[in-house]
Amino acid sequence: MTTASIELQDALAARFLRYSAISSQSDASATVVPSSQGQWEFARLLAAELEEAKVEDVHLSDTCVLTARIPSTLPDGKTAPTIGFCTHLDTADSGLSPDVHARIVEHTGGDIHLGGDQWIRREEHPEIDAYVGQRILVTDGTSVLGADDKAGVASVMEAVVRLMSDPRPHPEVYLSFVPDEEIGLRGVQTMDLERFPVDWAYTLDCCELGEVVEATFNAAYATVVIEGVAAHPMSAYGVMVNPILVAHDLIGRFDPTQTPECTKDREGYIWVDAIHGDQSVTTIDVNIRDHDRGRFEQRKDEIRQVVEQVRTSHPRARIDVTFKDVYANLEDSKTSDNAVATQRLLDAMRAVGVEPIHRSMRGGTDGSWLSTQGIFTPNFFTGAHNFHSRCEFLPLPSLERSHNIVMELMRGVSS
Repeated sequence: MTTASIELQDALAARFLRYSAISSQSDASATVVPSSQGQWEFARLLAAELEEAKVEDVHLSDTCVLTARIPSTLPDGKTAPTIGFCTHLDTADSGLSPDVHARIVEHTGGDIHLGGDQWIRREEHPEIDAYVGQRILVTDGTSVLGADDKAGVASVMEAVVRLMSDPRPHPEVYLSFVPDEEIGLRGVQTMDLERFPVDWAYTLDCCELGEVVEATFNAAYATVVIEGVAAHPMSAYGVMVNPILVAHDLIGRFDPTQTPECTKDREGYIWVDAIHGDQSVTTIDVNIRDHDRGRFEQRKDEIRQVVEQVRTSHPRARIDVTFKDVYANLEDSKTSDNAVATQRLLDAMRAVGVEPIHRSMRGGTDGSWLSTQGIFTPNFFTGAHNFHSRCEFLPLPSLERSHNIVMELMRGVSS
């Protein structure tokens, strides 16, 4: 490893550690954007760093969307496409501590001790064997690492600082940092797209070295509300309708093989991820996911059919279901005109010696929404593994390669 490579990894690690020290976990129960104060703190820090780097048009909206512009330094008469980068400010609520205490370890092989009785075990996570001899960012076992998406933010911000001091010409580049991606892409949907006038964009929101994502799930939520009939047990015979038991009947009618733990690759699912209620009203929250738009709509129909069956079985219960689409498969927005975004990405990856791994993401990104707004936004890796868990880890050489690709794209590779 060269001295320059070590110094770059150190700079990226320092930036990541600074960012991860800010607790910016989003809160799905909140009714405002952003859903947590920590995201404001993080956005203000980034805004100050962008202004210090002399980036132009730095703007923080009333929904905590931070945008900025790097002006073109191309010679007069030379033009190039305008590209953008979109990363998110929040980290996921996985039932762990919102406070992240990240650190660097030298991976010498075997299990990695995080802290207390928490380990990354080779038996459970054999992927760590690929990083023996590397420096890795890990948690202390009490939280997620937050590489999703602070690794992406660190990669982009380090590239911004270096680009602004680079005398070589480059095209115009736009930046956006959005809140509340982890709770249904709420933040990006408040973005003023006039402040992000790009030909295409990129997100950095997953995964291992080399991954390129042009396909995401179509996603929706279904909410089933069951109103029963409450009664005192002494007079409940023939009167009470227990909505909790009705809910169990409803859930039991879904295909148990069509759930997240039973599906893989491009297979979709229906996932009952929450149930809450009492003797009067019970609510069921259901996630619907599928890469194929037709199957996605069929899964909604399946839920409607199950609701109708349960209405017939429990005629005295009132059962209502509502649906909310969250994001769409970004591959459905790819055209012959905007496919150049992917080609430029692949060119950049090859320029820095990274072999692309094409994946269909079993999730979504802010690019899933941007792509439906006419801004095709493929995603590429940060290098991290095991998102949304205490075993999340980030090899610094992989983060360095991610950053190098950002630099190539910002410089206008193949332009």
